[in-house]
Amino acid sequence: MSELTVGDVIAERTVHLTRESLVRYAGASGDFNPIHYRDDVAARVGLDGVLAHGMLTMGLAVATIGEWLGDAGRIVDYAVNFSKPVVVDAETGADVTVSAKVGQVDDQTARIDLTVTFGGTSVLGKAQVRVRRA
Repeated sequence: MSELTVGDVIAERTVHLTRESLVRYAGASGDFNPIHYRDDVAARVGLDGVLAHGMLTMGLAVATIGEWLGDAGRIVDYAVNFSKPVVVDAETGADVTVSAKVGQVDDQTARIDLTVTFGGTSVLGKAQVRVRRA
């Protein structure tokens, strides 16, 4: 990580979410809000469909830099704005794409900017990870 240049893409991936993914996350997190697994409840509250948990989306986004980073303990700060939901279709699921790019570099840290999209639309705004340089 010593040679970082602003604008470098350091990692990219697409994660396919299914309804099973949501159920597994609900079990792990304890978030059993039915908008994450029941179409009828999602429709009743005016949603376009069952939504992925925001924290699941946030977690899969930052995990994209895991291999590049080598040690998650080097993450100093991580913040996002939730801007759009990820609707997970019962049959086709949902593909979330993440691109991680060097946004800023100083002597001790680097800021990694994450672009997180679903269906061509950004779902996390100002998603930034500050990491300690090795």
